[in-house]
Amino acid sequence: MDKRARFSLGYFLWIFLLFWVLEGIFFSGPSVREMPYSDFLKEVGQGKVATVVLTTQTIYGEIRAPDLSDDSTAASADSLAVEDKATPWRFSPSAIAGWFVSEEEKAKQAEENRESEIDRQFTVTRVEDPELIELLQKHKVEFRGKIENNFLRNLFFDWIIPFGILFLIWTFIMKRMGQGAGGVMNVGKSKAKVYDLDDESGIHFNDLAGVDEAIEEVEEVVSFLKEPEKYQTLGAKLPTGVLLVGPPGTGKTLLAKAVAGEAGVPFFSLSGSDFVEMFVGVGASRVRDLFKDATEKSPCIVFIDELDAIGRARGGRNASPMGGFDERENTLNQLLVEMDGFDGRTGVVIMAATNRPEVLDRALLRPGRFDRQVLVDRPDREGRISIFEIHAKELKVDPKVDFKRLGAQTPGFVGADIANICNEAALLGSRNGHQTIQMSDFQDAIERVIGGLEKKGRLLNEPERRRVAYHETGHALVGYFTPGADPVEKVSIVPRGRGALGYTLQAPTEDRFLMTKDELLGRIRTLLAGRAAEQTVFGDVSTGASDDLERASQMARSMLTVYGMSTRLPNLSLVESGGENFLGFGPQQSEHSNEISRVLGEEHLEILKSCYDSALVLLQEHREQLEAVAARLLAQEKIDSTDLAELLGDRPEE
Repeated sequence: MDKRARFSLGYFLWIFLLFWVLEGIFFSGPSVREMPYSDFLKEVGQGKVATVVLTTQTIYGEIRAPDLSDDSTAASADSLAVEDKATPWRFSPSAIAGWFVSEEEKAKQAEENRESEIDRQFTVTRVEDPELIELLQKHKVEFRGKIENNFLRNLFFDWIIPFGILFLIWTFIMKRMGQGAGGVMNVGKSKAKVYDLDDESGIHFNDLAGVDEAIEEVEEVVSFLKEPEKYQTLGAKLPTGVLLVGPPGTGKTLLAKAVAGEAGVPFFSLSGSDFVEMFVGVGASRVRDLFKDATEKSPCIVFIDELDAIGRARGGRNASPMGGFDERENTLNQLLVEMDGFDGRTGVVIMAATNRPEVLDRALLRPGRFDRQVLVDRPDREGRISIFEIHAKELKVDPKVDFKRLGAQTPGFVGADIANICNEAALLGSRNGHQTIQMSDFQDAIERVIGGLEKKGRLLNEPERRRVAYHETGHALVGYFTPGADPVEKVSIVPRGRGALGYTLQAPTEDRFLMTKDELLGRIRTLLAGRAAEQTVFGDVSTGASDDLERASQMARSMLTVYGMSTRLPNLSLVESGGENFLGFGPQQSEHSNEISRVLGEEHLEILKSCYDSALVLLQEHREQLEAVAARLLAQEKIDSTDLAELLGDRPEE
């Protein structure tokens, strides 16, 4: 048993002694009024006293009731019971019994009689008086010389029973609060979930796809956990920590489970936020408890997801030079200490995952702690195809579905995105009444994930519908005739998502990792072509190009400030930090002069104007095709690459 949870009999003896002292000091003695001895003799002489009980120290008595005659008594001396002092919380069996009495009037009358009887009772401090007995006999006062000692009874009902009931209630509440994820009484315990994986129920490397390089990096960990003697013979130690970094949804947690599944060892899983609580010292306590449990179950794998929740770098521009004392830093310090004193030969591997490796503390990443960083990046085309095939095993898919085409249409998608597409395709297939999931269901699912849900109930008036059709046709036509641009797969004027009244879907035929300046200018020109088409056909522009303008401006700005493609200030980069960023945030700009801002601002406007004018010229040259595509789009609402090839002819060679 845990030493902190043990109870000694001495605790209860001390509590009982405390109750005894309190009862003796504050709640001993009768609770009725005390009468002077002279007044007592006067009351006896006047015949008002009915009954008395004589003790060596005190006289207990009761005044005769007003409605009784002088020859009768209110109560016999044997039945006289003077109530003692009691605590406000005294346990009263008669009061509890009264809760269940249905005759309310009888209970109320009994309470009134009891109060009247207490008002007539009194006590007198006895003095030496040889004539007292004779006086009592003369006035027919019934008396006796004995009274019971109620100290133990009062102690029991005033203290033992009430506090015993409170203790039982407190124990019940603490047990209820202690259930679930640790509870209040276990606030310092580790909240890690333990999975005992084996060869049949665990996840294995063949359940993963698109992370082949990452699997190669962690296979050595699996080999060490399976055959530690092979490495210990030469004195080798297992890497203390393996840090998995990459964008969200790439399968970092799944990879860690696969390592445990391949090795057949227990898997501790928890999030970095599980260490953080409102109580001081809880995070550090949970870290110690986690490493203690892991050592007892070795060999095993401990996986901490979202490590940046506790591993963020200490200090910084706004930090105090004296250091910090917040709970997160205390937790991080304890984690550093535990990993520093960890013996790699115990067979415990610490794996962690984060989307923000650039914010982690350097002490956490040094050799001896997280020795290895494994990049779990977005899958390439072949990886996406394999992921589609893995998810398709659990679905009823039509044999004609082309996974290679689906993999080509989803550049930049991670495993979680592809799983979502497969689920959406299954839902759409069920909704459409298909016996199997068709290729069209997958296509619609991709469009739904990219553009949002179709707003079929949002009806545009005819002028707006024509403007949207020409706007989207402008995107499609310029993208079609721009060398090196991604092929146009579909054009639609059906509203989608929160604000899109139409969309043009371009899908690359292969993964691209580099882009030339001309290709970037071509993308800007395609983005501005929608507004250019409106200007060409209607003579004015609308608010429908707001998203296009934002994306085009951002792309032109990145050309000048990130990629050094400025003609006036060539090879200039204003990026302050080039650290890895997997959450999609743009780079921070370094400080620069107003003159540089002015020059780059002028060139920024020149790029946008040049691309817009180029789009206008291209649309004027293909005005007839612009009208033909727009007419087809107005008639069908959706056209695909086949329709475009029919209306526009062959694409220019790159």
